Amino acid sequence: MSLAAYEIVPASVTPLVRTSLGVSDAAAGLLVGVMFGTAAVASLPTGVVLDRTNSRTAVAAAVGLGVVAGGAGFRAATAGAFWLLIGTRVLGGIAYVVVWNAGIDIVGRSFGPGRRGTAVGVFTASGPVGFALGQATGPLVADVAGWPAVFPAYTLIALVGLAAFWPASRGTGRATATDVPSAAEFARVVTDRRVWTVGVLGFLAYALYLFVNSWAPSYLTDELGLALALSGTLVAAFPAVGVVSRVSGGLVSDRLFDGRRRPVVLLAFVVAAPLVGGFTLLRWVPLVVAALLCAGFFIQLCIGLVFAYVRELVAPGVAATAVAFLTSVGLAGAFLAPIAAGALIDAVGYPATFGLAGAVGGLGVLLAWFAPEPDAARGQ
Repeated sequence: MSLAAYEIVPASVTPLVRTSLGVSDAAAGLLVGVMFGTAAVASLPTGVVLDRTNSRTAVAAAVGLGVVAGGAGFRAATAGAFWLLIGTRVLGGIAYVVVWNAGIDIVGRSFGPGRRGTAVGVFTASGPVGFALGQATGPLVADVAGWPAVFPAYTLIALVGLAAFWPASRGTGRATATDVPSAAEFARVVTDRRVWTVGVLGFLAYALYLFVNSWAPSYLTDELGLALALSGTLVAAFPAVGVVSRVSGGLVSDRLFDGRRRPVVLLAFVVAAPLVGGFTLLRWVPLVVAALLCAGFFIQLCIGLVFAYVRELVAPGVAATAVAFLTSVGLAGAFLAPIAAGALIDAVGYPATFGLAGAVGGLGVLLAWFAPEPDAARGQ
């Protein structure tokens, strides 16, 4: 949660960053974007390492790296060294993706198939909680201690989480009764059609999630004439419902569908695709808010679940590699979607761009229809 807050918090103080460092909006946005890009690139290598080491120890090392990145970020920001600050965010991105992948690996290993989806969903709900924390409290931290203080503030909070995690996680650092995976086993994971299917579903879900998060505020301001502060407050409902929906996805899959993952993922895209595609047809603000809440709920219904889904498609010894592969592909969607959407909005406007985003959701429906079920679910 605290590292997710660290990831997003520069967005909450963008005007201060821009004024203090003398950079453009695009450059200021890079402080957030570079962490998504780093995580997308670093995820798969970290997963390979996690399958060969102790995930519990890796979490501790990554939290330490995050604290270093936060402290170095404070010094770089205070000195006005923009590119050095970007470098510290790269380090922070590596720390974040290690904690994310290792956390899912440990949680997924600690629960049986009947509760795994729910447990992983609860863990992934830390993402939107952290985003909300960073967005809400970043300006307060900046008011009290200056905007550079937002970088160490949240990485230091991670030490509190580590203190609680360490005694509670004894004995969960690595899969039991499994050998260190070979290069051939790794190759089977990254060439497995089932893993790729879930990976692309993750890519599409994250692309829709970041598209709406990034461009709905501008649409509400530019097209509906709402004040920027009001539009930001309204759009905050979109990620906020993820706290409920990411937990609900696993719970529904485990309880209502006896561990089957495909029906929940299919439902998520079936509902979200038309809501996003037809969003610009709505002009009445209460209806716009309702659409944001529903779209946010259903898009995120599958975001937590796919991480439990993908690790159940492979052997326990390479589960962390499968999770890391999904993280890498999913975050690539998160990184690319806002950029591509910006170019499309400039070229064809908001209605067509939202319509194309709905078509992306339609691809998710098609893919989810043919997605495989884990062997354990098929055997029930």
